[in-house]
Amino acid sequence: MIRRILPSISSVSSHFLKTKPICSPSPLHHFHSLQSLQCSNPINKNGSLWFQGIRSYSLLSLNDLRDNVPRKQKTRKGRGIGSGKGKTAGRGHKGQKARGNGKLGFEGGQTPMRRRLPKRGFKNPFSLTFQPVGLGKIAKLINAGKIDSHELITMKTLKDAGAIGKQIEDGVRLMGRGAEQIKWPIHLEVSRVTVRAKEAVETAGGSVRRVHYNKLGLRALLKPEWFEKKGRLLPKPARPPPKLKDKVDSIGRLPAPTKPILFFTEEEPATSPAL
Repeated sequence: MIRRILPSISSVSSHFLKTKPICSPSPLHHFHSLQSLQCSNPINKNGSLWFQGIRSYSLLSLNDLRDNVPRKQKTRKGRGIGSGKGKTAGRGHKGQKARGNGKLGFEGGQTPMRRRLPKRGFKNPFSLTFQPVGLGKIAKLINAGKIDSHELITMKTLKDAGAIGKQIEDGVRLMGRGAEQIKWPIHLEVSRVTVRAKEAVETAGGSVRRVHYNKLGLRALLKPEWFEKKGRLLPKPARPPPKLKDKVDSIGRLPAPTKPILFFTEEEPATSPAL
């Protein structure tokens, strides 16, 4: 780039050196200021040449602009012998490394690391994770007016009131912490309940029902607006698998119910109203 610009600078300098001085002496400005350089005599005491009335010439031209390419270019393999990486592309002749990548974890035939290390622990893929909530927290929310004790208290009611977190994996487990604070009848529907919590609620005249919801049904119970936003109908309640039939009392209802289902024993069946 500089070689192309030097001839133009030399031609301009020769033209101005032939002319007479046309200006008064002035201090020399810095080159980076891009202002005109002026002098009284093109030849100073040392014999060096100074430009007279010449605007600072830029070394950058439009035809010299280019992209900001990286300094180290990518190695192009298999592009001829002259490139240095042609033919076998640096892999050599024959052998396992010349025929592609090896199997992941292969260590040349010896026992691999994944087989030499012992196994530890076990993760049950069928395990369920329930979020605990105590009776004492429910009693505080009822006293604060955030939960209506006259209506059915479901997992959606507990979520909206802030008794449990927003991330519920498989349901809610009712615990007996603060059971002495329950002094009035309440009706609840949760996934699991401890013996102490159930006795405390039933002693106060209430009831606790263990209901089953699958993943989709639990989402429909807690976030019914999601299905409306997607333009989908609420799913039908799912039946519990055979292994969980003894751990639940009934199938969960959708949408979130507001009235409890009464418990009936075999000796006292439900009587139908007289017509």
